[in-house]
Amino acid sequence: MPIADSDGTSIYYERHGSGPAILFVHGSGGHHAAWWQQVASLREEFTVVTVDLRGFGKSDSSMPEFDGQDFPGDVVAVLDAEDLTDAMLVGQSIGSVAALRAGLMRPERVSSVVLGHSLGGISHPELKELAAADRAEAVKLPVIDRLLTKRFQQERADLTFLFQQMGTFNVARMQDLRNLDTNGPSLEEIQASGVKVAFLAGEKDAVLSVKTITRAHELLPGSHLEIVEGAPHSMYWETPREYNAAIARLRRTLTGPKETA
Repeated sequence: MPIADSDGTSIYYERHGSGPAILFVHGSGGHHAAWWQQVASLREEFTVVTVDLRGFGKSDSSMPEFDGQDFPGDVVAVLDAEDLTDAMLVGQSIGSVAALRAGLMRPERVSSVVLGHSLGGISHPELKELAAADRAEAVKLPVIDRLLTKRFQQERADLTFLFQQMGTFNVARMQDLRNLDTNGPSLEEIQASGVKVAFLAGEKDAVLSVKTITRAHELLPGSHLEIVEGAPHSMYWETPREYNAAIARLRRTLTGPKETA
């Protein structure tokens, strides 16, 4: 059972397949097993690494409280344990904040970061205002409706139920991740790192709008933008074929020498 040491905290992770490395960082309701549809699809071409942040899945959850500021270090611990270089980190929702920070902490190991349904905690006044407006609309909906489309819930009651059960394996909760946004990186810091950034979102994301994601892309020179038609916030779960294709495409596209500012 692979375990990485993150400043004395045991972090569980798995490695599958071979080829260019993709490391997935789950969101507030996930853990390593949430990526089952990605591992099965991508491991033939890529090295696929999944991780449990502290307080999630099989990682150490014994601490009395959790600090979201520790999560990037958990990702770095796995990168170091596996001695990965030229890795692409893929975050889901708030996991993207941990992914971006980890990439900036270890640019020698991380060539690119995909911010899935997230602004990655980027510190910028306009983006903060846009995200707050999106959030104000999202909280009007039941949680499940923010994450999956109504049609999927009706047609795939089985996968909707399994999706909801995923979070029951975690001790940490959404509120433990919220302070990840504190003191986020600036656009200038991201550019200076040489780490390539891609924004990935679904057309029907009820948490963060396409408008907001597109504006972030416009503000970050050299960034990539992928909008998947008809996909919701939890695209990796509901529309895995389209999501996996986008991830594979980004892994191939973002491979190559870094460009430093």
